[in-house]
Amino acid sequence: MLSTELPPMSKPSPRTKPSSWLADSLLFFSGAFLALLVLFTFYSFVSTYSSPNFGRTVTSPPPTAEPDQCSDDANLRRDPPDPTFYDDREVRYTLGDPVQNWDEKRRQWLLLHPSLAPGAGKRILMVTGSQPAACRNPIGDHLLLRFFKNKVDYCRLHGHEIFYNNALLHPRMGSYWAKLPVIRAAMVAHPEVEWIWWVDSDALFTDMEFKLPLDRYKNHNLVVHGWAHLVMETHSWTGLNAGVFLIRNCQWTMDFLEVWASMGPQTPDYEKWGETLRSTFKDKAFPESDDQTGLAYLIYKEKEKWGKKIYMESEYYFEGYWAEIVGTLDKIEDRYAEIERGEEDNAVRLRRRHAEKVSEQYGAFREEYLSEAGYGRGSWRRPFITHFTGCQPCSGRHNEMYKANSCWDGMEKALNFADNQSSYGHFEKERNFGSSWYMRYAKLPIIPGLLSLSVAGSR
Repeated sequence: MLSTELPPMSKPSPRTKPSSWLADSLLFFSGAFLALLVLFTFYSFVSTYSSPNFGRTVTSPPPTAEPDQCSDDANLRRDPPDPTFYDDREVRYTLGDPVQNWDEKRRQWLLLHPSLAPGAGKRILMVTGSQPAACRNPIGDHLLLRFFKNKVDYCRLHGHEIFYNNALLHPRMGSYWAKLPVIRAAMVAHPEVEWIWWVDSDALFTDMEFKLPLDRYKNHNLVVHGWAHLVMETHSWTGLNAGVFLIRNCQWTMDFLEVWASMGPQTPDYEKWGETLRSTFKDKAFPESDDQTGLAYLIYKEKEKWGKKIYMESEYYFEGYWAEIVGTLDKIEDRYAEIERGEEDNAVRLRRRHAEKVSEQYGAFREEYLSEAGYGRGSWRRPFITHFTGCQPCSGRHNEMYKANSCWDGMEKALNFADNQSSYGHFEKERNFGSSWYMRYAKLPIIPGLLSLSVAGSR
């Protein structure tokens, strides 16, 4: 029987050899071409979309707008080519050399920045700060962070800008005098704002809905919490408090800051001013010249020149003493909760969840229920600002008339009270945690949505 299979060691016939070689060659070149095509396509894709550019990217400047065009000014990416007071080398940010014709310089600057002109008459910049070094008190930096978060929350709700300073802008003006150089610099750096609002680092907002009644101060240039009769008649250095004040960005302030600062430690008359202030205000507790007593002195002794433009606010807690406030917060919170449990239309709206950006509207809804609450001491209205004067959260060297625990517990209580009024506070309250855990951890300063990280990193 004949076999159809070739012997195991037989060679291919001459007819089959060229055909097989040609097929293999075509297959090889086709594969190579396809591989090169895929590689080229992949390289083009990567170089176009995925390759990071570690070099410096140079972009051409935006085209210069005509003088009557303000579209480019709105995005704040450039200053107009016209010269302003910033081109004047005589203009300084520091005390000791007041800017002349400041009102006119500001007016001209706003004319060149028309996108910032609307609302400039009521625009506010909040300024606060602390010392350059770390706090000596182990929990001091944590407390200052929470106090600053509170101020940021208030500014976010009401559309104010905020600046935090932790540098001595004048090497010899430290402690309570350090604020004056900061305010002076802020005036020149922010000609677009009408008011500079200084708030001490240990003061916080305990009514996040309340708005400053700016119309009340339209004829004044400085607003401070105080009582005229205590300064003018009793001559008490505690007749006002300089830890929170509102001061207008104008020539009057330029000149006033120079006079006020002349009582500070950078002047050769510092010790003499200490003696003068203490002899004028008999209840002054220490011999050094300080900013608060200096302000009271200018109001009392130079009323015609300065005092008429200074408004001492006592109708509401523009700056409230913490020791008389903290004990009332629980009852105040209960009264507000009682309002929200009501059946009226506004009461229903007040307990409804809402976006943070419309919080001012909810504050207006609440006002009809607060007409009988009054203001200030004895009121069940939320106190506007609570000031922990004397507690010294950073150094820990609190006034001996207070116990340390009363300061720290009071700060935590007031901070939590304020946090509960923001949208984030309501979000945290709705999380079904135990009350002790909530009081300890839920009110740490956090990034919204990262509560777990805040808790994991707490001590």
